[in-house]
Amino acid sequence: MTTSSALGGTVPINGRDVPRIGYGMGRASHAADTPDAYDCSLAALRQAVDGGIRLFDTAQFYDDGRANRLLREAVGRHRDDVVYATKVGARPVTGGPVPMTAAQRPPELREAVEENLRTLGTDRLDVVYMRRMDFLPGIVVEEGEQRVPLADQLAELVALRDEGKVLGIGLSHVTLEQLREALPVGLAAVSNIHSLLVRRHEDLLRLCVESSIAWIPYFPPGGGYSFDPLPRTVDDPVVREIAEETDATPAQVGAAWMLGHAPGTVMISGTVTPSHLDENIAAGDLVLTADQRERLDARADDAS
Repeated sequence: MTTSSALGGTVPINGRDVPRIGYGMGRASHAADTPDAYDCSLAALRQAVDGGIRLFDTAQFYDDGRANRLLREAVGRHRDDVVYATKVGARPVTGGPVPMTAAQRPPELREAVEENLRTLGTDRLDVVYMRRMDFLPGIVVEEGEQRVPLADQLAELVALRDEGKVLGIGLSHVTLEQLREALPVGLAAVSNIHSLLVRRHEDLLRLCVESSIAWIPYFPPGGGYSFDPLPRTVDDPVVREIAEETDATPAQVGAAWMLGHAPGTVMISGTVTPSHLDENIAAGDLVLTADQRERLDARADDAS
C-alpha cells in the first residue's frame, strides 16, 4: 500500500478537524444482545477510540438506547476528544422489519435530543441529524400528524442549537430540494445512502461539497436493510481485482474510493471484530491510481 495521512486525513465539522474514518454504532449495538456480546462490542469501541477514531454515528432509537449506553461507557473521560453524531425523527419499536417508527413532530425532536443527552451522559450533542421519512427504503410517512414540514423541524433544532444542547444540525435521508431549503440555517453534515455501487444522491453530494458540508453516508459498504438489500461493494469483481493489485481488502478498496470521491466524506463503517476494525482504520492509508479510480467510477449500480 501507498500511505497518506492517518485515518484518511480530516474534515472540518463545527470548527473541529475530524478524522475521515468514523464508526457507525448500528452493528455494535445490534450485536450486544447478551452480556458477553456486550463486552465484545464495548472492547471494539474502546479499540476504535484508541485507534484514533473520533466521530461516532449513533442514535437513541438504535436498540432502545443500547448504542448510546455502549458509547458512553466506551468513551468515558475522553468525551471532549470525540464527536457524537446522533439522529432524531424516530423512536424505537420492537418487532417488524424496521425497529423504529416515526417521531417527526417538533416536541418529539426535543424529547429525542434530551434522551440522547441523558443516555450519552453529555451536556451537548456535536451533530444532530433530522432523519426525514419521505421516501424508501425505510419508513415513509404519507399523512397524519407525523407529516411535518421540514421548516418546523429545523426551527426546533435551531432553538436547541441556540440553547447549546446541539452544536451542529444535520440532515439524513433527504432530497435535494430539502437540502436546499435547509441551507440557510447552517448545516454541519448530511447523511444519505451512498456507496461505490449505489450513487443515487450524487446531486446532494455535489451541493454538500460546494457548501462545505460534511458528507457522512450510511450503508457505505452496501448491504443495508434486509428487506431491501443494496449491492455489497466487497462482492464486486472489479473491486476484488483491485484489492489483489493493491494488496488490500475489497472493503478497503471501497472505502478508499469513497474517501477519494469527495473531500468532505467521512466513512462510518462499524464492526465488533478487532481485525476488521484495524482494516477499516487502515483504509485511510490506501491510495488508488488514476486507472484504478477510473475502473471503479464505472461500477455504479443501474439503480443509482
